[in-house]
Amino acid sequence: MAGVNKIGLVIGAIGLATLFGLLNFMKLEYLGLFPVALLFIYLAIFESEKFFLSIAFLTPLSVNIEEYTDSFGLFLPTEPLLFGLMIFFLFLQIRIPFLDKRIWRNPIVICVLIYLFWLIISSITSTDPIVSFKSILARLWFIIPLLFFGTHFFKKHENRVVFLWLFIVSCSLVVCFTLIHHSIYSFGEEEGHWVMWPFFKDHTIYGATVALCLPISLALLNQKGSPPLSKAVLILLNSILIIGLIFSYTRAAWLSVFCAGIIGLLVYFKVNFKVLLGLGLVMGFVIYGQWDNIQLVLSKNKHEHTTEAFEEKIQSAANVTTDASNLERINRWDCAYQMFKKRPVLGFGPGTYAFEYAPFQDPENQTIISTNFGDMGNAHSEYLSALSESGIVGLLLFISIVASIFICAIKLYYKTPSQENDIKLLIMGIIISLSTYFIHAFLNNYLDTDKAAVPIWSMCAMIIAMSLKANDQSIVQD
Repeated sequence: MAGVNKIGLVIGAIGLATLFGLLNFMKLEYLGLFPVALLFIYLAIFESEKFFLSIAFLTPLSVNIEEYTDSFGLFLPTEPLLFGLMIFFLFLQIRIPFLDKRIWRNPIVICVLIYLFWLIISSITSTDPIVSFKSILARLWFIIPLLFFGTHFFKKHENRVVFLWLFIVSCSLVVCFTLIHHSIYSFGEEEGHWVMWPFFKDHTIYGATVALCLPISLALLNQKGSPPLSKAVLILLNSILIIGLIFSYTRAAWLSVFCAGIIGLLVYFKVNFKVLLGLGLVMGFVIYGQWDNIQLVLSKNKHEHTTEAFEEKIQSAANVTTDASNLERINRWDCAYQMFKKRPVLGFGPGTYAFEYAPFQDPENQTIISTNFGDMGNAHSEYLSALSESGIVGLLLFISIVASIFICAIKLYYKTPSQENDIKLLIMGIIISLSTYFIHAFLNNYLDTDKAAVPIWSMCAMIIAMSLKANDQSIVQD
């Protein structure tokens, strides 16, 4: 029977390939996507686990069609596939419930659901409800299949490892492509901002993704259960990622890796996080209360330059007032803050920042790369984006999601026995990896793209799945 199935698969694959070739030969390229769609539909229905895991490999290789059309932005093939998985899994869940009911009691899921509910309220009062509801829909096709249904697929440790392997390998392929392309221009800094195209829009999201991969790759390398060949491959992949990170010229990514490493050490040595959290909150309130004075001081430094020296780049990242890109970031931050002051509770609505920030620009904050049309992107901060688009409540709810992720992950790390070294290492890798992004999120926001959303929500699903398994084991022991 297995032989018959294999023969059927081979015949089907040959048939689809022939149909694809004929349609392209007849210059019907768009219809040529039809057999590809049929293949994905087959995999989704009959090989849903493998299809789900393949999303990890496809994500770093996806391309935004916004670069080729004037209509809308969509990452192919990942976003249509995730949308299809969302519909399919929801239909399946209604017909034959397969999700563990306990996930709805997990703090991460609860915080995400409340946040989504608030976004719906904010969308109703939005300055552009259509844009806001489209923004929510785009978030849903990441959150529903990856976070909610991902908890089902990530019950098995093997699936967690395979998913992360696929993402890291795919990302390393993009890094190799980028380095080869970059070498043509002698690894110049200016060229380093765009040589990763078409897979990544610019060096900032590229650097953030590479930084996110590195802790996971190192965690997999140090797992005792890995065979020698896997370790050799991981050493190569880690080397590629480190080189890619250096030549990304992304200061925020460099700093995020350094700071995330410190967080990993704090977790490992069991430093009291309540004290650190208290200090962080005090600093946050001080910055909030003195924001106008801070802006006045920062505005006095208007130097606009770039440098390729590594040590100077680090200094530039630490001092956000040293070049045009950093000064423009201050401009966006100030716009987000001014937008918040105008609509402090509900915000302007999800996805509206890019369309609303222009009138809030202070001429004193504008730079050589500013635009009076306000058509050049986002708030350059996940936190300020939430503040401007969904108000103070939205910001607090987003922070609660981040807090719940780390609280659950750190508790899981301490709860996992030392005998399960591989799982413990993986959890630490996830903690550090997530730290790189949420530290980077102070300076940029990419959760509306597949490059960040897929690994972030997937790792959150892994935390939930491992927490449920840990609870089961503790019940058995009791």
